[in-house]
Amino acid sequence: MTLPLRAVALAEAVRKRHSSARAVTEAALAGIAAGNPALNALVAVHAEQALAESDAVDRRLAAGENLPLAGVPVAVKDTIWVAGRRVTQGSRLFADFHAPADAIAVERLRRAGAVVVGMANSSEFACKGVTTNPLFGPTRHPMDPELTPGGSSGGPAAAVAGGLVPLALGTDAGGSSRRPPAHVGAVGFKPSFGAIPYGPGFAEPFVGIAVMAPIAADVADAALMFEALAGPDPRDPDSAAIAPAEERPVSSLTVAYSPTFGLDAPVDDDVREAVERAMEALAHAGARIFRPEGRFPDWPAGVTETALMPLQHAGLAALYGEAFRRDPNLFDPDIAVQIERGLSLSGAEVAAAQLLGAEVGRTLAAQFSAVDLIVGPTTPCVAWPLHRLGPEAIGGLPVPPRAHAVFTPLFNHAKVPALSLPCGTGRGGLPVGLQVVAPRGMDRRVLRFAAFAEEALAAGGPDSQP
Repeated sequence: MTLPLRAVALAEAVRKRHSSARAVTEAALAGIAAGNPALNALVAVHAEQALAESDAVDRRLAAGENLPLAGVPVAVKDTIWVAGRRVTQGSRLFADFHAPADAIAVERLRRAGAVVVGMANSSEFACKGVTTNPLFGPTRHPMDPELTPGGSSGGPAAAVAGGLVPLALGTDAGGSSRRPPAHVGAVGFKPSFGAIPYGPGFAEPFVGIAVMAPIAADVADAALMFEALAGPDPRDPDSAAIAPAEERPVSSLTVAYSPTFGLDAPVDDDVREAVERAMEALAHAGARIFRPEGRFPDWPAGVTETALMPLQHAGLAALYGEAFRRDPNLFDPDIAVQIERGLSLSGAEVAAAQLLGAEVGRTLAAQFSAVDLIVGPTTPCVAWPLHRLGPEAIGGLPVPPRAHAVFTPLFNHAKVPALSLPCGTGRGGLPVGLQVVAPRGMDRRVLRFAAFAEEALAAGGPDSQP
C-alpha cells in the first residue's frame, strides 16, 4: 500500500478496517528504507518492535477498543525515553543507554494506538540550532540536501516533511519544534508548559520551560496528536489541565500582527513579504488582524535570547560539567563551548537570567489582556547551508549564529502555547512559517485559529470564511 501522509485519514482507515495497522507499518518501514538514507532524519528504525506493536493494535481494534491514532506511525526524538530502546541525546555519553521506561507522552501515544517506528535525530542534548551530533552526523533538508532543517528537532521535522512518517514527537525549550517545521514546511506545536506531561526521562538543561511538541504535516494532525497527549498526570507535578475549546467564532478573535514580535531583529525580505501576503489572505478570510502601534509585545528592558542563555549554559554545566572536565573531546565542539561558559558563570548571573525569564512571562500575560492572539514570522530567514550554525546575514546585515532563532525562545519563558504554520515560500521556493501565540492554557485557541489560517492560506483569496 501507499502510506497516506495525513494521520487523521490514516487512523480512520485503520479503525474502519479498510487497512490494518500491520500493513500501514510495513508501508512506513518500506518508505523509511527508501527515503531516510538521503535525509538522515531517523537514527534508529525498530522494524521488529514496530510490527509487533502494529499487530497488537489490530488485536485491540478487533476487541472493540476505540483508538484515535490507530496504526499511525510515529517517530520520536532521540532525547525522549521509549522503553527498551536506545536513546542517546546525540551524545557519546549515552551511546549505549537504553530507556528503562516510556515517557508519559510515549505511553499515551501507544495507548491511543500509535506505532513508534524509530528515533529521530537531534542536536546533542537538544541544545543547538542545527541538527547534527557526534554520533549520527547531520540531518538534511528534504528539499535540498545541502541545507539544514535547523534544530534541535530537525530529525522529527524532516521525517514528517520528507514523508517518512505522518507524525513525530519533538521537544521545545527555545523553538526547537517550531523553527525546523517552519524551515521544512511542516506544522510544529509548542503547547503551554505542563499541558503535556514531561518525563520520565533525561534531566533538561533548561529547567521549567521544556515541553513535548507534536510535529505534523497539517494542523488537524497536530491537533489529533495533541489531544491524545494532553492532560495532567501525577508523575509530573508541573502538568496541568488547559482550557476547553471555545465556542466563539474565529472572526471574533483580536489578532495582533507583530512583524518582529517587538524585538530589534532583522528579517529577510522574502520572509517579510511571505508573512505580509499571509496577513492579507487572513484578513480577506475574515480574521480581525491589526497592527499595534509601537513595540509589541513590549518586553522588559534588557530582554534578548542572549540575556537568557546563561540558563541553558548553566544547566549543561550542572549536568555534564564533570564529564567535560574529564574529556572535553567527548562533546560536540559547539556544546563544549556552552558547557565551558556555564562553568564560568556566577550564581548571581544565573539568578539574574531566571528573574528576567519570569518577568518575560508576567509581561506577556499582561499584554494578552488586550488581544486574543499574536502572530508573526516563526523565523527571520529560510533554511541555510548545512555546514553553518546560522546564516551569515539576515535582512542584509551580518548577524551572530543564533540570529535565526530570535522569535521563538521568549514564548518558552512565558510558558504560552505557540504554533508554527507554513504560510508561503521565500527564495528558492523554501518554506516560511507563521507563528501563532496565545495566553497560557489557550492551546485549543491556537489550534483552532491555525486550522482557520491553514484553510484561508490554501484558498489564497477573499472568499474563504472563518
